[in-house]
Amino acid sequence: MTIQVIPANGGDSGAGRVPVVEDPTFTVLDVNAVRHAATPTLRFDMHVSDPAGREIYAIALSVQIQIDPARREYDDATRARLVELFGAPERWGATTHSLEWARIEVLVPGFTGATSFQLQVPCTYDLEVAAAKYFYALPDGMVPLSFHYSGMVLYRGESNGGVQVTPVPWSCSTRWRMPVEAWKNAMATVYPGGGWVRLTPETLQALMDRKAADGHRSLDALVSALLHEECP
Repeated sequence: MTIQVIPANGGDSGAGRVPVVEDPTFTVLDVNAVRHAATPTLRFDMHVSDPAGREIYAIALSVQIQIDPARREYDDATRARLVELFGAPERWGATTHSLEWARIEVLVPGFTGATSFQLQVPCTYDLEVAAAKYFYALPDGMVPLSFHYSGMVLYRGESNGGVQVTPVPWSCSTRWRMPVEAWKNAMATVYPGGGWVRLTPETLQALMDRKAADGHRSLDALVSALLHEECP
């Protein structure tokens, strides 16, 4: 089997000039929480089309997903919740830079013309993580996202029928707005009626000891009582 590597957007392959081939086009269709997942997970339904109409054997795809906080508006209450992440609102012009959320590897199966595929994106409720802190602070509305694609396209060569390989150029990207409710639904599938806080073992044991000593029915009741002691 012959395998020929073709530069992105054509180029000189050593055997003469390679015709320029249009880049694949990626589209985000929808997002939903994955039910019964071991960890909170979002499933993005994706679509890819190949304007050249090649017989594509597979696309080894890497997808970097970024949050673009500067691309939406915020009310005063939400700005207050995001101060820890972006600082005072008057500085947001310089601080609301893109946040990397996830990097997902996926193998898109063979197709000609167009096909659909899915991205499974694990999520966290750890509010020390910038992405989770941002999602948690939004009461509703949309999350502006950017999907940046890279990888390799394997397709059937026109001349000898062998496998040709060309990169997915970094210019391939998609902007999409995700309902923040999708993230909240993913959290609710694993942590229904509650949240998640990361504590050191020492702090957790101290809370357990205090809970037993004071006779609280749960850690939630203990923390609520401690907060009322500090904030009467």
